[in-house]
Amino acid sequence: MGTPAFSVPSLEALHSAGHEIALVATQPDRPKGRGRKVEAPPVKKTAQKFGLPVIQPASLRDEETKQVLQATAADFFIIVAFGHLLRESVLKMPRLGCINVHASLLPKYRGPAPIQWAVINGEPETGVTTMLMDKGLDTGDMLMSAAETIGPSDTAGSLHDRLALKGADLLVRTLAAFADGSIQRTVQNHSAATYAPLLKKNDGLIDWKKPAAKIEPFIRGMAPWPGAFTFWKNHRLKIFRSTPAFGSSPAAPPGTVLEAADAGRLVVAAGEGALSILELQNASGSRLPIAEFLRGFRITAGDFFS
Repeated sequence: MGTPAFSVPSLEALHSAGHEIALVATQPDRPKGRGRKVEAPPVKKTAQKFGLPVIQPASLRDEETKQVLQATAADFFIIVAFGHLLRESVLKMPRLGCINVHASLLPKYRGPAPIQWAVINGEPETGVTTMLMDKGLDTGDMLMSAAETIGPSDTAGSLHDRLALKGADLLVRTLAAFADGSIQRTVQNHSAATYAPLLKKNDGLIDWKKPAAKIEPFIRGMAPWPGAFTFWKNHRLKIFRSTPAFGSSPAAPPGTVLEAADAGRLVVAAGEGALSILELQNASGSRLPIAEFLRGFRITAGDFFS
């Protein structure tokens, strides 16, 4: 059970390891992109490549879907970014349980956006965890985990790709440990849990009152979606890369442009320190390095970002 690109390596790894995959469940085809063309989820495309049967239920509540799932007589249901809530009746169907691949070191960053929030919060590392699902939200017993360093230039996108591969490897190792009897369950420390809420499109708006050292990882954590952005003279500017401009905090209010245009760089005052913007994009333009961008947009010192 999985839907987006993050799920694909796990499906590929199960297939490569020789596991019998009785059924693949994924979300329905949906319109995507500016053209709103209906497109199949990445997991469906992969399943079809392997010749695997696929269902795309709108929910798991209807009896017909439940009957199809029950008929698989599965040892395990494997859940990787599926997008549907599994009720207790479904969790009880497989003989040995439901294994989830979660993109954090549980109990930190439970919830739907663990990769983004780990980057936004400036964590030095995160990882993947396999767990036996229960009726709570990412609260089940942990099986295995693997850590991954978050580099200073990592975006949520680059980290996503590495964790997808690491999660696939961990899943295969978890199933092997079940097979040889070496698997061990560890109860989560619920008092240490944190939550990673789903991001919305407008969550990418930069708050210039925050310290520059907090805004920089925020920009990386918002890439590629929903994207960090700010406004300048009614232009919506999407910011992709930046670096704190070290030194004493400027006297100017947060959001004030301190350097631009002829200086060949764009430095903006923050709540503490300042941020040097390295790569950005106008709403109707291309993603450009700052020097090239400033040749087309005459941003000047004293302008204001909001």
